[in-house]
Amino acid sequence: MNLRHLLTCTALALNCLAAAAQNISFGIIATDSASAQRERWEPFFRDMEKKTGLKIQSFYAPDYAGVIEAMRFNKVQVAWYGNKAAMEAVDRSNGEVFAQLMYADGTFGYHALLITHKDSPYQTLDQVLANAKNVNFGIGDPNSTSGFLVPSYYVFAQRKIDPRTTFKTVRNASHGANIQATLAKQVDVATNNTEDMGKLESNRPDLFSQLRVIWKSPLIPSDPFVWRKDLDPQVKAKIKSFVIGYAKTDPAEKAVLKNIYNYGGFRESTNDQLIPIRQLELFRDRVRAESDTKLSADERAKVLADIDGKLAALNR
Repeated sequence: MNLRHLLTCTALALNCLAAAAQNISFGIIATDSASAQRERWEPFFRDMEKKTGLKIQSFYAPDYAGVIEAMRFNKVQVAWYGNKAAMEAVDRSNGEVFAQLMYADGTFGYHALLITHKDSPYQTLDQVLANAKNVNFGIGDPNSTSGFLVPSYYVFAQRKIDPRTTFKTVRNASHGANIQATLAKQVDVATNNTEDMGKLESNRPDLFSQLRVIWKSPLIPSDPFVWRKDLDPQVKAKIKSFVIGYAKTDPAEKAVLKNIYNYGGFRESTNDQLIPIRQLELFRDRVRAESDTKLSADERAKVLADIDGKLAALNR
């Protein structure tokens, strides 16, 4: 092989590597069916391709863990997560928060909910808990912030209740599936959030009117975008520039975000966004440890000291 041939082959190889590096897989968590998520998010990805020159491949897993694991093994380089799932991605999948979603009204938060059918006899959370042995309960994906973590702490941990032994049955499902199960009266009470319920109210007010909200959480930070820390810096710059600038003025871009979940834009963010969620999870663990009869006094003291140390570090 002569020098010219060698240089040509080398150049081709480098071009192939460069082209491959421009392929970005963007993960979307399973708050609803893959087909519903694809319909919402694909216009955003096509705009991203046009503005950045990157080839965006969407990834829709059947559960939250699928996206977290895909990022861990670099099958996904960027993802939309809830805060709880983002925390897992940061801790386990080399993830880093770089942007936060804004709602169309300019706010950066939402609420977890408990919902029932309008025909349900349960008007309040207290009524649900008083009749728990007759209640089929629908909870969210274990990596869901609003579907699992927030109600686990505010509804159950603070009352020292284990939902698995409290209710007649407990099933895990996505927000969309929990809405459908509640409408069909397959579950009596289910977790949800103001995002999905707001979407239902806009698109299917007839179905929304069949549901009742019986509990609303404190404000939860709106969802982050996360990328792998080892993503090429030039690619990061292209993605961040696109995301932060998206839907600032363009009516068509605003319509794309509104169709996803009534979003209105983005702002820069960091892993510090996850601190309240980390605190929430530690508070929940602390409440559980305090009431865990399987722990000896020494074991309990050790667990509580470890949790308190982690909380103190977060406060600093």
